[in-house]
Amino acid sequence: MAFASFLRYFSNDLAIDLGTANTLVYARNKGIVVREPSVVVVNKMTNRIEAVGSEAKAMLGRTPGNIQSIRPMKDGVIADFEVTERMLEYFIKKAHGRKMYVHPRIVIGVPSEITQVEKRAVRDSATRAGASEVFLVEQAMMAAIGAGLPITEPSGNMIVDVGGGTTDVAVISLAGTVYSRSVRIAGNEMDDAIIQYLKRKYNLLIGERSSELVKMDVGSAFHLKEEIKLEIKGRDLIEGVPRILTVTDEEIREALTEPVNTIVEAVRMALERTPPELSADIMDKGIVLSGGGSLLRGLDQRLRTETGLPVVLAEDPLSSVVLGTGRVLEDIDLLRKVSIR
Repeated sequence: MAFASFLRYFSNDLAIDLGTANTLVYARNKGIVVREPSVVVVNKMTNRIEAVGSEAKAMLGRTPGNIQSIRPMKDGVIADFEVTERMLEYFIKKAHGRKMYVHPRIVIGVPSEITQVEKRAVRDSATRAGASEVFLVEQAMMAAIGAGLPITEPSGNMIVDVGGGTTDVAVISLAGTVYSRSVRIAGNEMDDAIIQYLKRKYNLLIGERSSELVKMDVGSAFHLKEEIKLEIKGRDLIEGVPRILTVTDEEIREALTEPVNTIVEAVRMALERTPPELSADIMDKGIVLSGGGSLLRGLDQRLRTETGLPVVLAEDPLSSVVLGTGRVLEDIDLLRKVSIR
C-alpha cells in the first residue's frame, strides 16, 4: 500500500475522453495535455505500432498493404481490444512525458447505454495500459459538468453531446441522470452518409478524411442564407480515373438528412420522457449542445425549430467531456456520486 501511495505521489491522475474520433487527456492540476485522433497505424508483418494519433490520421487511406490504419473505437466503445490498450498506453506516457513508473488513477467517459461487457473491456484496457484504478463516468453527465451546467441543483438540465461515434442525450438533476439515451449515430455516420451520397449520385468515391472536410466546409442541418460550393477530388467509379466535382451545401444537407433526423428524434424522445417539473426548467434554460458533431452548421437552429426551445452551444464543445471528467477527478465526492459500476 505504501509503495502504491509512493507511485501515486510521482504520477498525476488522469481524466480521459476515449472517443471514437478523438482522444483527449486531462492531467490533474495541468489541464488538457493530449488532444489527438483515435487512430493507430500497425505494421501487419511485425505487429509493431508505426504511429498513433495525429501522425496516424495523416496516413489514413495512404498506407501500403502491409501497414494498416486502425480506428480501435467504434460507436463509442472498444472494437479492437489490443490496439486500444496500446493506444491508451501511448497517450498515458505522452500525458506524463516519461516512460516508466506511471500508474495513475484514471477516470474515463463512456456512452450512457454501454453494456457490462463493454464496460469491462474499457476497464481492462486502461488497467493493462498502466492504470492503478479505473473509474467510469457517463459522457453526457461529464459534458454537462464541462459545459458549466449546475448539475448538483434540484433543477432539470438537458445536454446533447454529439461525438464521433455516439450522440448522448441526457436530462440531469441533483447530480443524477433522470433520463439518458445514447444513439450510435454521430459525426462518423455523417461522414459515411456523405461518402455514400456522392457514390450513389455521382459515381464518385472519396475517402474518410475528404468526407470529414466536406462536412466541416459545406455541411449543414438547416437552410443557409448564402449558398456555399466546394470542389471535391475523388475517383470516378465508372472511368476509374481521378475527378473533380463541385458540390453545394444543399446537396450535402440532403446527404446528411438521415443522421441529422436521428439526432433530432433522440432529442424529441428525451423531451417526451422528461417529468413535467423538469420540463419547465428546460423550457427556461434550454438545451445545451456539446461534442464535435454539434459544430455542424445550423444544428442548433434545426433543434430550436423542431423543439421550440432555446438551444445553446457549449463554450468549448470539443472539450466539454474531458473538462467535466477532469473536474470530477479533482472532486472525489462528486466522482463517487457520478461514477458507474
